[in-house]
Amino acid sequence: KKEEAQAEKEVPAENELYYLISRFLTTGPCRRAAEVSWRLLPGRLDWLGNEHPRTYEDVVAANRHVAPDHLLQICKQIGPLLDKEVPSCVPGVHSLLGSGKQSMLRTAKGTGFVYFYAQECETAFLLL
Repeated sequence: KKEEAQAEKEVPAENELYYLISRFLTTGPCRRAAEVSWRLLPGRLDWLGNEHPRTYEDVVAANRHVAPDHLLQICKQIGPLLDKEVPSCVPGVHSLLGSGKQSMLRTAKGTGFVYFYAQECETAFLLL
C-alpha cells in the first residue's frame, strides 16, 4: 500500500512537470513539440474527485503565476541550493547533467567514497 500511495503522489508532480516542459517549449524552436505534449496536461478535478480534461489555454489561465521560463528558473536555483547542503567538488560550477560529486542528485551519504569523488573532481577540472 505504501508503494501505491507513493505512486499516487508522484502523478501530480509528473503532470506538473509535463506542463512546465510544455510551457518552456512554447517560447523556443520546439513549439510543435509543445503542442504534442498538451495531451499530457493535468486535468481539472471536480468536487467529487472526477477528472475532466482541460485545454492548454485553461491550464495557462489557471497558472498565470507560471512564466514560460519557470522550469528554467527552477533548474538554475537547484545547484546553488544543493551546494549549501552538499557541496560539489567544483564550487560554483553547476550542470544538470553532472555525475558523482557534481550530480544534482548527490546526497550527504555519498561523500564517504573519497577516492571515487577525488577522481570525479580531477575529471571535472580536466574538462574545464
